[in-house]
Amino acid sequence: MKIPEHIGIILDGNRRWAKSRNLPTFEGHRQGSENITTIANYAFDRGIKIMSVFAFSVENWKRNQEEVGYLMDLFKLMLKDQFRILADRGIKLTVSGDITAFDTELRGGIIDAQNNTADNKNGIFNVCLNYGGREEIIQAIKKIIQDKINPKDIDQNLFNKYLYTAGLPDPDLIIRTSGEQRLSGFLTWQSVYSELYFVDKHWPDFSTQDFDKALVEYSRRQRRFGGN
Repeated sequence: MKIPEHIGIILDGNRRWAKSRNLPTFEGHRQGSENITTIANYAFDRGIKIMSVFAFSVENWKRNQEEVGYLMDLFKLMLKDQFRILADRGIKLTVSGDITAFDTELRGGIIDAQNNTADNKNGIFNVCLNYGGREEIIQAIKKIIQDKINPKDIDQNLFNKYLYTAGLPDPDLIIRTSGEQRLSGFLTWQSVYSELYFVDKHWPDFSTQDFDKALVEYSRRQRRFGGN
């Protein structure tokens, strides 16, 4: 089986999972957060080197304040508990997105987690928080202008260095749960040659067996990158 180096997952369907069970929206997010650790641990056990998850988009701020507040508290708990499980097994934590919008506690927790795991060598867990693909590209352009880069020197390699994901290879495979078949701004620049895999299950129900099915499908595909 071909094992991708970098997998991206769009964690979709927490709210629909809760609604289908007549549970509060918050319970869907809680179950979804626990599944992140389960699938991440399994992915690294299967030989994945990098896993990126789309946890909170720039558009998610439009949700009601109660739900957004709960998500912020949930991210804080995940940094203290669930992500520590990954750190203890030597996984490096990185966050892609504009963290300046978060409160001092969450922002500080993100910075501490990144600093404390910076030397870990057993894999990279990249969380996309307050992330939007178009916004990432705009921010990269602004930084290039601020650095007064000569237009003749701008190429794809240089542009990559100005992205939130600087230093990470492009994802080989992107999985989206809950039946939607679009990327919704997830790794817009980086996903141009990613294999896409869509599954109907909501994220809290996405199992290690489902993950293996995605790997089997990935192994069947031939990646030509525009060649013959």
